Amino acid sequence: MYLQTTLITFKIMYLDKAKKEEIFGQYGKSATDTGSAEAQIALFSYRIAHLTEHLKKNHKDYNTARSLTMLVRKLLKYLYTNDINRYRAIIKALGLRK
Repeated sequence: MYLQTTLITFKIMYLDKAKKEEIFGQYGKSATDTGSAEAQIALFSYRIAHLTEHLKKNHKDYNTARSLTMLVRKLLKYLYTNDINRYRAIIKALGLRK
């Protein structure tokens, strides 16, 4: 989303530094913990929710749809390699293809 003024174009970010610190503080080990799996999954979940809302408004945005699919695949691959039972449960619950 772009906001144009007379001379300058600003890109409005959906995720600022304060929001990242809030997510990492809530789900990570500390506010500066950016590498743990829990913090990364929480950040991915926030991005997925944002991209889903964007695609509801812009259904022909194929690049964003592909990005969303890639994020979901990464999370599913992580679950598949680390805990197959949780992977099978989420596939069944969401009705996803294998």
